[in-house]
Amino acid sequence: MTVSYRAWRAVSPSDGAVSWVVADSDLDLHVEGCAFLAGLRGRDRSVNTERVYAGRVALLLSWCSREGICWKEIRLDQMARFKRWLVTEPLPVRRRTPDGGPARFRSAATADAVLGTACEFLRFCALHDLVDPAVAARLYESRYLRFLPPGLEAGEDGRRRTVRSRLLKFQVPEAPFEFIEADRVKDLVAAAGNTRDRFLVALVAMTGMRIGETLGLARQDMHLLADSRSLGCPIAGPHVHVRRRADNANGALAKSRFPRSIPVPDAAVTLYADYAHERHRRLGDDDGPLVFVNLYRPPLGAPLGYQATKDMFDRIGRAIGMAVRPHLLRHTAATTWLAQGTARDTVQHLLGHVSPSSMQPYLHPDEADKRAAVERGAAWAKGRQ
Repeated sequence: MTVSYRAWRAVSPSDGAVSWVVADSDLDLHVEGCAFLAGLRGRDRSVNTERVYAGRVALLLSWCSREGICWKEIRLDQMARFKRWLVTEPLPVRRRTPDGGPARFRSAATADAVLGTACEFLRFCALHDLVDPAVAARLYESRYLRFLPPGLEAGEDGRRRTVRSRLLKFQVPEAPFEFIEADRVKDLVAAAGNTRDRFLVALVAMTGMRIGETLGLARQDMHLLADSRSLGCPIAGPHVHVRRRADNANGALAKSRFPRSIPVPDAAVTLYADYAHERHRRLGDDDGPLVFVNLYRPPLGAPLGYQATKDMFDRIGRAIGMAVRPHLLRHTAATTWLAQGTARDTVQHLLGHVSPSSMQPYLHPDEADKRAAVERGAAWAKGRQ
């Protein structure tokens, strides 16, 4: 009998904590799938990561059921069939499109992410004696790294040069690093339709915070006084604290487990004051703990969510004629800081990166700098024509 699995959102009746499980249409839990997700929680992975991984595991299990394959005994050739299916099977029709629109397929990058999670799930099961270790072992091979990634040390006797690599993967071209010119940020802020949105856009652009960190800001994190010692905080000047909280009502979660503080300029303080005044005018003395809340659509005062924020950035993008995503502003902040000569370790801390290697994408060369370098190197050729 074919069984279809999917990711289900689970809410604890005792404390309201949100987690994700894998279950069939009768809500019978998939034991190994749920154990894998519990392992993610144990490693303090974000609830959004848990949600995505749950859907990917459910996809593998459903495919195996339809194909009559026992997922606990899946072979390499069967995983290769799953790999091909990921990019050849049309995606479900969008509900918003009346006629269904043209057929849509997963990109190679998306399919590779699904495949990677599927292999990680099987490896987890092998490590915990839930499947035969040979099932996972056949999906990986040892690979020797001649050139180490930035920030990775070879270790004693070069032991870190040998890594485990997936046998099945898609060749995904590296996506170009996207950012916008710093002087365009003011156009984005101006296109925001109200004080809340102007402050949100400006804050992300000024601090480089991830959108989950921004939506998860609590009022107590806003230390915008010139001197916060009266609040018990020794940090001088206006700043915000980024802290990871798992109980935010909007599901917003800081990716990094380590708290950090980020200075903010006076312009951010002014924008926050404008927003706070508007919030009080519309909601009165509300006691909502989060900074960003619904002011213009019900439920008023509820924490601002991811989808509403995406819709807001889409509106701003249409107004100025360009695609805009919150992460684009994070990239812009990092690129601007580095171009201004800010030390890499300072930028790393501002962005909340644990590993120095995470800074590598921001070190892209500027086109003007590349041209200037070539022109300087070819100065000897001037006047020869």
